[in-house]
Amino acid sequence: MRTFANVQELKAAVGETLGPTEWRIVTQEQVNLFADATSDHQWIHVDVERAKEGPFGGTIAHGYLSLSLLPSFMFEMVQVQGIAMGVNFGLNKVRFPRPVPVGSRIRATAELNDVKGTPAGFLSNLKMTIEIEGEKRPACIAETLILYVPAE
Repeated sequence: MRTFANVQELKAAVGETLGPTEWRIVTQEQVNLFADATSDHQWIHVDVERAKEGPFGGTIAHGYLSLSLLPSFMFEMVQVQGIAMGVNFGLNKVRFPRPVPVGSRIRATAELNDVKGTPAGFLSNLKMTIEIEGEKRPACIAETLILYVPAE
C-alpha cells in the first residue's frame, strides 16, 4: 500500500506504477453471486458441466466482475490522506483481453496517469491492469477516474 499525505504528493507521483496487489482466487461462488446480482446467468459463467465442453474448458468470470474488483484493488494499493473522500468518477477506456477462468489467481497494478484540479476537487486517472497468474495477456485494462474531495 502506498500512502500519500495529501493530493499534492499524489500529483507528484504521476507517471509511477503502484502495486501489485496480493493475489486473489476467483471462485465459482463469486461468479454465481455476480450472476445473481446482474441477472447474467450465461452458461459460460454458471453451468460448470456445460462449460467444460465450451470454448474455455470451464466456467469463466464475467468481464464486468473483473471490472467491479477495481475499487477493492485500488484500496489495497493507494491511500490518500487529508481528503474528505474519494469518489468513483467513471472510466475512460475498458478492455477485456483475456477471460478469467474460475479458480485463477488475479492481481492488479496501476499507472498513475494524471491528477488535475477541478472545481469539485482533484481528479486522478489511473490505468489499472488486472493480470492472471501465468498468463501473458491481462484480464482487464481500464482507465479509472477517482475524484478526491478536499477536507473542509
